[in-house]
Amino acid sequence: MDSIDRNILVALQHDGAAGLAELAKVAGLSVSATAERVKRLEERGTIKGWRADLDPAAVGCPLLAFVFVALRAGSAEQKFREALLPLEPVLECHAVSGAWDYLLKLRVADIAALEAFVTAQIRRRAGVERTETVLALATAKETAILPVAAPEEEEE
Repeated sequence: MDSIDRNILVALQHDGAAGLAELAKVAGLSVSATAERVKRLEERGTIKGWRADLDPAAVGCPLLAFVFVALRAGSAEQKFREALLPLEPVLECHAVSGAWDYLLKLRVADIAALEAFVTAQIRRRAGVERTETVLALATAKETAILPVAAPEEEEE
């Protein structure tokens, strides 16, 4: 990945709907050369997909919560992870270090929905020893924009 690819990635993260002509200006390339670059970034998996950035409150899930999960020793972690994948309120699932095994990021409608989900879908799951839920009272920053850092030496 070179500086042109990084410029394209930065531009796309800020405006995923940017047209090829707009990206070509950022990249300093022709539209066709820019299209090839974007295609190559998709094929390599650097660009994983295209989606809209939605307002959680507008789509009915304004409550943001984080759930720490500890599993019993010897429980099937792979089964736990696989069980969470299809659950829509689970936006993120991270294996973490420390006193907990997992940290989940959830979006739900309200406290009642959170309680029902945590009770039925997490606490009652086989292997779960304990959980702790933390509510976000306000969000100062929430982004999926990654820092696209330049490597020490350019790749060509």
